[in-house]
Amino acid sequence: MSPTSLGTILQASIAPCVLISGVGLVLLALTNRLGRPIDRVRELSAEFRRVPSGEKAVLNHEIRILYRRCHLLRLSVLFAALSIFAVAMIILAFFATYAFGLWVPNLVEVLFTCSLICLMLSLGFFLADVHQALASLRVEVREHLQIELHG
Repeated sequence: MSPTSLGTILQASIAPCVLISGVGLVLLALTNRLGRPIDRVRELSAEFRRVPSGEKAVLNHEIRILYRRCHLLRLSVLFAALSIFAVAMIILAFFATYAFGLWVPNLVEVLFTCSLICLMLSLGFFLADVHQALASLRVEVREHLQIELHG
């Protein structure tokens, strides 16, 4: 492989690397966000053992909402990681094309489309988690403070 070909490979790989960096930051935020409901479920589980049986229903409801949030965030993390994987495959396809002359027609376009679809799914699950977080807050405020939230 000539230095010119290597330079071409590196130039073609810059944009996907930027995408990996951006989605990586989203992934970092998602994993940090996932830790919050996990910690809260642990706290509520410990509290569940101490409270009278009349209050267990409220805690059970909150734990169920938090578990759904964890599930949504896990899916969001999964699709963000798949998005990064697809972009890494694009870089590999560029390298294989220039280094070995292996060209699969439309492979880069398909991988880029898959990456964007995975990113959109990840963000969709993230928005669903935000919705569930507000539902959890509404339950907690209603049950513990007897304040009804609307909106």
